[in-house]
Order: sequence, then C-alpha cells, then structure tokens
Amino acid sequence: MTTRASGRTGLLLLSAAALLAACGGGGGGGGAPAPAPAPAPVNRAPSADAGPDQAVVGGDLVDLDGSGSSDPDGSISSWSWTVSEGPELELSGADGPRASFTAPSSSNPYEVVLSLTVTDDDGASGTDSITISVEPLEEAPRVNLAGRVVPSVNQVLDSDTNDPANLYRANDDPADAQPVGNPVTIGGYVNLPGTGAEGRSRISGDSEDFFAVSLLEGQSITLLVADYLDADADLYLYDDSGEIVDFSIEFGELEQVSVPADGSYTVNVSAFAGATNYTLAIGSTASVAAAPRPALVPGEVIVRYRGDDRRAEAEARRKAARAAEDLAINLGLDRVAGDSGRERLLSLQPAGTGSPRARARQGRAAAKADAITDPARRQNWETLLAVKTLRRDPAVASAAPNYRREPLALPNDEFLDLQWHFTQLRLPTAWDSTTGDPGIVVAVVDTGILSGHPDLAGQLVDGYDFIRDPDVAADGDGIDPDPEETANPTEPEPVAFHGTHVAGTIAARGNNGIGVAGVAYSSRLMPLRALGATTGTSYDVAQAVRYAAGLPNDSGQLPARPADIINLSLGGEGFSQVAQDLYREVRDAGILLVASAGNEGSDTPSYPAAYDGVIAVAAVDAQREAAGYSNFGPHIDIAAPGGDTSADLTGDGFPDGVLSTGRGGEDFAYTFLQGTSMAAPHVSGMLALMKSINPDLSPADIDRLLQDGDLTSELGASGRDDRFGYGLANASRAVNAALRSTGVAVEEPREVSASARTLNFGSLLDSLQVDIAGSGGAVVTGVGSDAPWLDASPEATDADGLGRYRVTVDRAGLDAGVYSARLRVESNANPLLIDVIASVAGATQADLGTVYILLYEPAIDTVVAQTSTRLADGDYDFAIPDIAAGIYQLFAGTDFDNDLLICDPGEACGAFLTVDQPVSIEADGDRDDLVFPIEYQVTIPSVNATVNTRADGPGDGGLPRKQP
Repeated sequence: MTTRASGRTGLLLLSAAALLAACGGGGGGGGAPAPAPAPAPVNRAPSADAGPDQAVVGGDLVDLDGSGSSDPDGSISSWSWTVSEGPELELSGADGPRASFTAPSSSNPYEVVLSLTVTDDDGASGTDSITISVEPLEEAPRVNLAGRVVPSVNQVLDSDTNDPANLYRANDDPADAQPVGNPVTIGGYVNLPGTGAEGRSRISGDSEDFFAVSLLEGQSITLLVADYLDADADLYLYDDSGEIVDFSIEFGELEQVSVPADGSYTVNVSAFAGATNYTLAIGSTASVAAAPRPALVPGEVIVRYRGDDRRAEAEARRKAARAAEDLAINLGLDRVAGDSGRERLLSLQPAGTGSPRARARQGRAAAKADAITDPARRQNWETLLAVKTLRRDPAVASAAPNYRREPLALPNDEFLDLQWHFTQLRLPTAWDSTTGDPGIVVAVVDTGILSGHPDLAGQLVDGYDFIRDPDVAADGDGIDPDPEETANPTEPEPVAFHGTHVAGTIAARGNNGIGVAGVAYSSRLMPLRALGATTGTSYDVAQAVRYAAGLPNDSGQLPARPADIINLSLGGEGFSQVAQDLYREVRDAGILLVASAGNEGSDTPSYPAAYDGVIAVAAVDAQREAAGYSNFGPHIDIAAPGGDTSADLTGDGFPDGVLSTGRGGEDFAYTFLQGTSMAAPHVSGMLALMKSINPDLSPADIDRLLQDGDLTSELGASGRDDRFGYGLANASRAVNAALRSTGVAVEEPREVSASARTLNFGSLLDSLQVDIAGSGGAVVTGVGSDAPWLDASPEATDADGLGRYRVTVDRAGLDAGVYSARLRVESNANPLLIDVIASVAGATQADLGTVYILLYEPAIDTVVAQTSTRLADGDYDFAIPDIAAGIYQLFAGTDFDNDLLICDPGEACGAFLTVDQPVSIEADGDRDDLVFPIEYQVTIPSVNATVNTRADGPGDGGLPRKQP
C-alpha cells in the first residue's frame, strides 16, 4: 500500500501563482499578452515493496528485501523498517533496503508484521507491510494449568458495571441502593449516555451508583476517580431520610465526605462528565486526611472568558464574548466586578425553586438540589456546581470559587494515619530523638527513582543508572548518570515504580504537609538503577553496589562519599562466590547491607539476602503475623512490616499494604504494595536513624545489638527463630541503643503501646490478636472493653502483663449493621485505647465479578490463552487446558469499563506471584497449584501538594489485552 505525501501539491501551486503575479501585465502596450508559464510538475510518491509474506521457524534468520521499491519520477533517499505488530525485535539494517532479524523462539505460533517506509528525494513517502508467520521449532507437549485467584474479603464491585459478562443488578436510584459492608473497598464504573467504551451502559448511560451502608460517626468515605483527566465524578452522602448531609464535587482525582453521626446512609457516586472507573473506600477515621475545605464566598464565582484574551483577533474576541454572555444568562450569572480583558466576579441568581435560571443551571442534578435542605450547604453546592459547569464550556478560559483567604496550618503528612506499619515499628517514639541526619545516605539499588515526586524532592544525592541493556532500561541507552525510573512500554504488567516506593519508605520527606513520611525522613537517598520494570542482571546489581560503596565500577565514577547503608529489595539469583566476595568487601568497608528475604513462601535461601554479611529481612502483616509470601529459614535476621493487600484488618477502607511514594497513571501519587521488598526499607531506615546518632556504628556493632535483642521486639519463639529472625524491628529500642553507644545514659520512658490502633473484624472474623509492649517498667493491669460483644484475654503475656492478647467478638443477638467499640488498656503508664470495628452480615458477599485470567508468553510479548472465572463457594478457580509447554506469566484482572484491558485504574489486578514482581512459570507439566492474590490497585493522590504533580514519561506500559 502506498500513500501520497500530504500537502506537497498545494505548496507547488502556491509557487506558480506567485510567479504569475510577478510577470502579469508586462511587456509594453498593445502587444499580444505573454504566454503563461507551464505549470510545475507534480511529484509522484514512491512505491514501497516490502516483499512477499514469509513462513519461518523460531530461531531462523529472517531476511527482509525492500529493493523492489521504486520512485516513478526520481529516486528513493531513505528507507525505514519498523515492527508494527508482534514482539520487539533487534532489526539489523533497518535504515536500508535490506534488513534482517532472528525470529524469537517460542512455544506457540505467532506473527510479526513489519512496515517499510521509503521516502524520495522530494520528501514524499510510501509504505508497505509484510507478515512473517513463525512456527515453533518443534511441537511442544501439551499441558494443563489450573489454580485460583484470592480476593480480599473486604472488596466488592458495583453491581452495574459496563462489562456485560458481570452479573447485573441496577443501583441507579436510592430505592435500589446496593447493600455493602463496612469497612469496604468498592470498584465501580459510571458514565453519561454516549460516553465510554462499548458495553452494557454505553448508549443509555449509568450516571448514578447508590450504595446502602451502616456508618459510624467520624468515618471517612473516599472516592478515587480513575479517569479524572477525561471525566468527572462526584460523591454524595444521604441520610436515611433522603437528605444530602455531605457532598464533594471537586475537580480532580479525589473526593471525600465524612459521616456526621451513627446511622444508616446511602453513598452516591455521580457522573458529572464522561466515563470513568472508580474506587470507593469506606473506612475508619484513620483514613485520608484531606485538607480542610477552604471557605468560599457563597454564590460568587471568578471567571475569565476566552474573549478576554487580547491577543486574539477582534472578530474571534467578539464571538467569544457573545458566547460568554449567553452562557452567563443561561446559568443565571450577573457581573459584580471586573471587566473585559481580565477576570470577572460573577454572582449566582439565588438557588430557589422559583428560579428557572437556577434550575437550568442545575440541569440533571436538580433532583439533588431538592435533597439539600440546609440553605448554607445548598448555596455552597450551587456555587461549586456552577464552577464545574463553567469549566467545561469552550467559552470559558478559567473559573474558580471566590475563596475566603486566611492563614492555614496544613496538617503534616496527609496519609500518616494510613502508615499503620510505622506504629508496628514504634517510630513515633524514635522520632522524639531523631528523624535522621542529612549526612547519612541510604543507597537504594532498585528500579530507579521518580526524582520529581514532591515527597522525594530535596531528599536525593547523585545516583547512577547501571542497566546495560537499553531494551531493559527503556530510556534509550545503557549505563548513564540518570537513575530516573522509566516505565517500559513492552512490559505487560502495571509498573509499580518499585524503586520509588522503596525509597519513600526509607526517606520520603516528613513534616511537609503532604503525602507520607519516611522512616528516616531527614536522611538522604542515593538512587541506583540496576533493574528494569521486572528484570535485571546480577552483574548490573553488583556494579551499583560497588558504586554505592565507593569501589571501582563500570561507570568510571565514584560518589562524593560512599553510602552508609545499601538497601537491596531484590532477589532471584543463586549463590555466587563472586557476589559473596563483593558483599564481604563492602561490609569490611563499614557499610551496612540490607536485603529482602524473598516472596516465595519458601525456606530455600534467596540471594542476596542469604549471603554472609547481609541483613535478611522477613515480612509480617498488620497483625504482626508472618506474611504468607515471606521466605523463612536459618538465614533470616529480622522481620519488618511487609503488608497484605488482600486484607483490611486496620479498618481504614484501604488494603493493608505498605503505603509509600509512587505513580498513578501520569501523576505522582502514593500506592499500597506488599512484599519483603517493602519490609527491607523499614530496617534500612531504622539503621539510618541509628547512624544519625552514632555514625561510627559498624556492621559488627549492629550484629551484636541485634543478637542482644536491642533492635527488636520479641516475635515467635524466644530468641532467634527461622520466621522472624531476632524479632520485629523496633525503632524506639534501636535509637536508644544508638544513644547508649555514644555514652548517653538513656532512661526508658514508662510507656505502653499496641501493635495496632484499630482492629477490623468485618463480618467474617471472630478473633484477632493485639500485642501490648511496654518500656520503663510499664505494667499492664488489665485490658477491658466498653461493649458486651467484645472481649480480650491474655494469650502469651509475661509477669508484667505485656505480650499478646486474644480479642474476640460475639455477634449473637446483634442486628445486622456495623458496630464500634474500644479496648482500654489499664497500666501504670500512659492511657491506651484501641478502636474496634465489627459487622453483622446483611450486606452482599465479597465479590469482584468476572475475573479474566491471561496467560502471557514473554518471549513473544503475546497473550496465548485466556479464560474467565466467577466467584463460586468463596473461590475464583480457573483452568487453562491444553497449552504448549513453555515459560509463561499469569495475570488476572477485571474490566469494569469493558475497554478490553484488564488492570486499569479502578479495576482489580493480580499476577503470579505478585503484581509488582511477576514470576515466570515453567510449564513443563500439568500444574494445579497456581494460587495468587487479586485486589484493587489503590493509588492516592496528594491533596495538599502545591507543586506540579505530573510525572513525565509513559504510563503503566502495555498490559496484556483481553480478547473480545
């Protein structure tokens, strides 16, 4: 197929016309007019010929011959071969008539489509394509794969998503509100008629979703709008009389309302524009700490019209001004101040039922106006609604409420309440002594860093990118001085920005009023990029470690000063004597090495964690239990919070993952991840706190303090054990040990603390545990509750009443609904209260709807098989029969918007073994043990950040496409 070069003919005709004007009327009077010059010839585009289609075998060298291409009126000046469909290839001679590549070997047949574009000496071009069909070298045995995906019990779906494969139940009206539990995370979809992908609601629309739920005073309800750049959704809270008692109709990604009193409510997600997935989180008061809503002047709007732009031409300004005036009349807006060429202050016509202009302004939201009976609340709603309407009109350049300005003290670290893992680490007490020191540097050998993240800005020293393979690096080159984390568009899984997440746990800036805090938030980070999104080599890791330690390396450069601590949240290599010698050399230089134990749930040693001289970190969940995925064995040194995103035992409405810095779509944000990769940086940060107090602490000193129990809280068997090492990292004890090492006499404060501030039993759990720790001679005399259905009894406590307590609920005699109570810890120290939430079933069963299972072959970047499954008897079982033996990856996800892509924002996602670190499956025989979690991938934007929060670069990088 050929295409004519766009615009070339018009350019030539314009030149001919100019020539005529210059010669016209010439020559002297009376004579015959001079003949017009002949028109310039029109260039004809070249014809590309990519050659005939070919059939080859994997591993063959494929020759491409485009020498049959021709140009009818000139010559071809350039050639370009590109891959338009199929796996990424290394093309040799891609800029000439003949090119070649080696067809990747695979277990399954596949096709590669290549395009040849030729350009002639006059700039015109033509294109042709060729299809290469590739068969396996030999027929592989057929195998069967089976397993199940495991969703969180606190996660459900909107019952009328756009996916026709989901069971349908309308929830478009308060009378048909979908009952849900509390706490709960809901994934859903809303759209206006005619918007979004083809599916159940494309034509008719699904603009309203209603959920019936029992709520407690002070609980937070948070709406995360997935496609907020192209759509807009709002959040309303109705009481049992049908009155709107709170609303959030902001303009971005996050909406939030609060519950005024205990009772039965209806939560409403309302589409204002376009189509979008969403995540709705209903949780405890320890939720997203949104900035206080600024006070606005009711009924006043500041607006600037397109016609106010004096750079525009006069006629364009007049048209824009007329459109703006018509808009103002239709919306009931009267000018109060300001004028053409600058902003204007407009006033809304009062929102009364007798005002036709006000009702027109409300449009389809007029029914909501009737449900807002409080005059002040309604006027605020009217004002914000007018601003939203103005912003979507092409005649308006900008619109905003007229806010009342006054000095405000921003709350520190919005999401600190969601960092439950810091309570386990006993960080608040440690921070009384130190928050780190800028002179202490932690090197993060990982996937790189999002250096522009507002919670990491100013926290970094110079780093380096040691990824040698440009295809893995996805940044256009090999090793270079820029460790920026880059999404690889060829990777199938959602990129979790692993290195940025790990770095944030160590030293995200604290006390800055936005996002999260790091363990040692006054220390600094050295970002060293040695891994791509999902892969890397032990050699590249070794070069990064050498750089961090100030040893010779492939960059030919050394840091200004070596790192004090090196964090290695990575694994997958076998034992290497070369690597072992390197880590001994680094340790001998006085540098601490910390590594994640691995996520296979196995006692098989994982390296580098199992190397001598490396501190191996296992993971615990929000209950301080060993995480099911965490490796164990005699090489484990210490445990730290790694999280469990399939649970919400903290009751905040969000998964119990570790919350840290990351990216959501194209924006900087905060994400929940789980794994020993998340546990290791807690220990690295704790060691940075210790080194901030005593920089002279050596690896041998740390070993001794660890073995003496000065860095941990006891977990598991007394002393060291294979699950937790020497126990759970305790930053308070560690900092005190560092102080004592400098000769400071530290008097332990008398204090009791709990392993959790909130216990969420949901509607299924009857028993949970809580650990009470003490210091300074603290003695617990009893643990009691203020509710007859709640009880706590000692399970493994010492003579001072410290240790583990078993907390139970008895739902007998309780009506359906949600209940709250408190455990009160009596002691000779500080008061201690633990919030408890429990539900009595009456809502729908936890369910994610239809889940799609995709079998992906990395060698050819292709989904080779797909199936779907629904919840049955509490499980999502799946089977993929009769596939060719080979190496694959497994992904699972929902498709609420029906765009044929799983794992979009607002949808559930899973991978074997985890989303951020998929593991390849060697399918050389039948398997029925493929079990992995699936949950909503929750990303939280900063509410208070005033910096630009847009991240450069590609989005989440080529997810496997679901088949129609």
